Amino acid sequence: MKTISLAVLGLALLGCAPSPLAMNATAPRGMEDGGSASLTPTKFKAKSDKRERAVFAGGCFWGLEYRFRKVDGVTGTAVGYSGGTKSNPTYEDVCSHTTGHAESVMVEFDPASVSYRKLADLFFTEFHNPTTKDRQGPDVGDSYRSVLFYANEAQLKDAKAARAAAQKGLAEPIVTELVSTKTFWPAEEYHQDYINKTGHFLCPIEPPKKSGGG
Repeated sequence: MKTISLAVLGLALLGCAPSPLAMNATAPRGMEDGGSASLTPTKFKAKSDKRERAVFAGGCFWGLEYRFRKVDGVTGTAVGYSGGTKSNPTYEDVCSHTTGHAESVMVEFDPASVSYRKLADLFFTEFHNPTTKDRQGPDVGDSYRSVLFYANEAQLKDAKAARAAAQKGLAEPIVTELVSTKTFWPAEEYHQDYINKTGHFLCPIEPPKKSGGG
C-alpha cells in the first residue's frame, strides 16, 4: 500500500489536490469517445456478451468510481472529464474551473446482471447528493456538479424516471443535469481506481435531506 502524508490528505479533502501518485503520471491521452475509452476491470464477470456504457458525474470522481465498482454487474470503470469545452483537458485544467468539465465516471455494465435504470437509481439515491449545486461534501466548484450524461433515448427515459422517483423522497429539489454524451476524456492514469490503489477514501458525501424531516 502506498503511503500519503497528512498534508496531502488535508489538501485532498478540499478537492483538486495534487496526488502523490502524480509523479508517475503520463501526458494526457488523445481524444476518446464512449466506445473506445480503456476501462479498469472490476471483480465481476459478465453473464452475457453484451456490454453497455454510461457516464455519471457527482462530485469527486475517485469516490463515485469506488461506489460503482462495488455494484454486481459493473464490469469496468474509468474516471475522466465530460461536458466541457477544452480538448484533451488535464486535471489541473479542470480544477481551474475554466473549461466547463465535470469530473465523471464511465461505467461499463452487463445489462443481464444490472440495468441502466438500477445504476441511475443508485446514483440518485445512494452514490451522491443530487440536491447540492456545484458541490459534493467539501468539494466545491462546477467540476463537482451533478450530471447524468445519457448515450441514447432509452437512457434518457430511464434517467428521467429515476430522477422523478428519487425526488419523491427528498425535501429539496434535485439539481442534476441530464445531458447528451459527447466526448469523454479519460483522466490521467494515476486517477484510475484511485481509492483501491491508495487505500484511502477521500471523497465523503453529505446525504440529502429527506422529505418528512428524515
